[in-house]
Amino acid sequence: MTDPPIRSVRAAPDPDRRSRVGLALVALALIGIGLPARFLLPGVAGDVAGGLLYAALIFVLVAIAWPRASVLRIAVVALAVVIGVELLQLTGIPATLGEAFPPARLVFGSTFAVSDLVVGAAGVGLMAATDAVFARPR
Repeated sequence: MTDPPIRSVRAAPDPDRRSRVGLALVALALIGIGLPARFLLPGVAGDVAGGLLYAALIFVLVAIAWPRASVLRIAVVALAVVIGVELLQLTGIPATLGEAFPPARLVFGSTFAVSDLVVGAAGVGLMAATDAVFARPR
């Protein structure tokens, strides 16, 4: 009589689930690229690069929190956060936070600009396209 094979108690990986570790590495890379881009590129180039990478980071953070969600759902939530943060700037709260704790400006900004909404939407869209192409199983 032979014993049945021992099976692992770990479930097989879900092919529709994103890797939180992989996403965390992408988030670190975006921060590592975004901060120098924002501060070293002159004028509008730095603003646009920083805005694109900020919005991409928001997409990745939403994906970390909700790894099984569809690309569209993550993009909608990320875009809502990006728009919400930009609209919050109309209240003056981010400017006050930035005066009290300067690194808060990196998260909340300080002044509202319509162009930031466009750049944010583009950043979320680019990250969603990247996720749709590269992060899903074939």
